[in-house]
This record gives sequence, structure tokens and C-alpha cells, in this order.
Amino acid sequence: MSEPRINERIRVPEVRLVGPNGEQVGIVRVEDALRLAEEANLDLVEVAPMAKPPVAKLMDFGKFKYEAAMKAREARKNQVNTVIKEIKLRPKIDPHDYGTKRGHVERFLKAGDKVKVTIMFRGREQSRPELGRRLLERLADDIAELGYVESAPKQDGRNMIMVIGPTKKKAEAKAEQRRARDRSAAEGPRVASEDEAPAATEESAASAAE
Repeated sequence: MSEPRINERIRVPEVRLVGPNGEQVGIVRVEDALRLAEEANLDLVEVAPMAKPPVAKLMDFGKFKYEAAMKAREARKNQVNTVIKEIKLRPKIDPHDYGTKRGHVERFLKAGDKVKVTIMFRGREQSRPELGRRLLERLADDIAELGYVESAPKQDGRNMIMVIGPTKKKAEAKAEQRRARDRSAAEGPRVASEDEAPAATEESAASAAE
């Protein structure tokens, strides 16, 4: 959007004037509005050019632009992109491999990411879609505290796909990670207490005696 017209750039006979604190002054000639702005050391800013008459407000335009820029910057900083991670499983997955894959899913969800879980069928496994569905339902139950089923299991060619969404939003997950890092940095390395020092000395002495 282009910047609003301010001060002498406002070329209309009259405006509906709004004071610096939002008070309604009324319809005044633009010359009088400019005089009031100058007396208050403020700018006359056209905020609703399509109104009849246009609405103009008394404000510090430089301060207004700065605050708007800061708000836009903060909004960009807080904006998060949705990331979809993918995990692939086989219908007859080994228990150890299942545990590993489930750990990956949990880590992604804790970070606020969505997870696309794909069951890959091969050969005669394609005739047993219930195996994949049961595995996906089991996974959904196992991670229920961290995520929810956003897209129910559905067949896609030789694969079966389910999408899990995180219960914790990305921004919340990042903020929590930052707090954890800050706490860790504040605590610093652990130093042995005075009570622990003698025990260590006794152990060393015992080792030396042996």
C-alpha cells in the first residue's frame, strides 16, 4: 500500500477531523485542520480518503510509521512456516525399528511440525491393507499426548498415508525450546558441593591404597 497523504498533500476543501487521542473534532476546512496540526506540532494524516468528506487525523506521522514498522517486523518474526516431516514404515515392522520411528515422530511433534506417516506395501502385502491401518492406529494411540490425527489413514496406490498434527503450535514449541536453552545457560556447569568433595577424596585415597 502507498503511504497516506499528509499535510499539504491533502488537496480537498474539508475533512472530518479526528484528534490525536481519537476524539471527533468534526468537519473542518483543510486550512483550519493544517493550522491545528501545526499548533500541536503534529501532522495531518488522511486516514480514510474514500470517505465523504475524507477523514484526517492529527498524529506524529514519523512515530506512527516507526511503530507500524516494528509491528510488521514482530509479526514476521513470530510467523512460522508449517513443516511436514515424513516417516515411512513397513506393515510388518520390527519392534525395535517401530520404537525408533515412533521416537522420530514424537520429536517432530514436540517441535511443532506435522508428520506424514506412510505405510509401504510390497507384493502380497497389498492384499492386507488392514495391517497398515492397524499399525497407523497403534502409532496414533502411542503419540496421543503429542499429536492428533489430522488426516485419517487412506490408501494411495501401494501406500497408505496418515497425517498427524502437533497439539503444540510451532511458535509455542520454539518458545519452549528457547526457555529451555536459557535455563540451561543460566544454570551453567554443575560444581561439586563441599559435601561431595571429601567423598571423592576418600575414593581416590582408597584407590591409591589398593
